[in-house]
Amino acid sequence: MTIRSLLTALLGLGLLFATPAMAATSPAKAFSATYNVLRGGEPMGVATIQLRAAGNGQWLYSKNVKGTSGLAAMLGANVSESSRFRWKGDVPEAISYDYEMQAAIKHKQRHLVVDWTNNRVSVDEGKGKQSYPASPGMVERNTLALALGLALRNGQQQIALPVAVRQEVQTQNFEVIGRETVTVPAGRFNAERVDRTDADHGFSAWYAADRYLLPVKISQHDGGDLVMELVSYTTR
Repeated sequence: MTIRSLLTALLGLGLLFATPAMAATSPAKAFSATYNVLRGGEPMGVATIQLRAAGNGQWLYSKNVKGTSGLAAMLGANVSESSRFRWKGDVPEAISYDYEMQAAIKHKQRHLVVDWTNNRVSVDEGKGKQSYPASPGMVERNTLALALGLALRNGQQQIALPVAVRQEVQTQNFEVIGRETVTVPAGRFNAERVDRTDADHGFSAWYAADRYLLPVKISQHDGGDLVMELVSYTTR
């Protein structure tokens, strides 16, 4: 693996302030989940994902990936993502999103904020801010996996989500293509496989939505042959 491909892979793992949330109750409980991260079938790191209430009707969703093997460990490569959102029905509607990738030779960050009063998204990557219109029920890339899990729990088979990316709100489409048996460190699951259908990035996720809101396995080929496998999932 080259250093460039490693950094591209870490960027691919990342597969918005506002008024208080309108939902009176939360459709999800606080949780903590741990994943093994592999690239090309080889161990690369460990990911920890947490969801917790932040008060004032808002929630925090964080993902931290630490390079533990190979070049990722040698470069001290780490990725942290933090999202603040409010519930809009069963959708984690975005409020803010922060991304930071640190390695021995490179540092990259992104700060995304939603001003729901004026329906504008602002994105800053350190090279000047960009702004574009917000869309109701919008998520961002960090909370996308959670939004898909909630939709599957509600029985949806075809899912279209507005996702705030760097320059626009992009509608991303997903579909349940069947059930497959998946074995990961957390166990053996008869899981629903969900594929993204509007892009050629090769994104697939396997969910046991009756047990966990996050996938038990994720496979993503954009930025490298990346796989995340569930190790543990604990509600709090």
